[in-house]
Amino acid sequence: MEQPYIYHFDLQDISAPSSGIVSKTLQNDDRSKVVQFCFAPGQELSAHTAPFPAILQFLRGLATVKLGQDEQSASQGTFVYMTPLLEHGIRAETEVVMLLIMLKNPK
Repeated sequence: MEQPYIYHFDLQDISAPSSGIVSKTLQNDDRSKVVQFCFAPGQELSAHTAPFPAILQFLRGLATVKLGQDEQSASQGTFVYMTPLLEHGIRAETEVVMLLIMLKNPK
């Protein structure tokens, strides 16, 4: 039987290496996947697309988010919903902690 819940006390309790990105899968099943990211300053995920709707939730730091042709600033508390196949990318201006929530099997 699957575990009935997943509990993480503090999603900000993560640190990036001096120059890199750390990612940790917090939850993954046939309907959704949640990944915690921590970016060192200056690190980026280059522009790409995904076949699923996705949500970004920024927990710490300052970043620039590419969303299609637009660039937006992101900081603690920023929420982004992205439709499938939207080109997107992230560049960390400071150390950034972010959640990526992929909705793999929406109705």
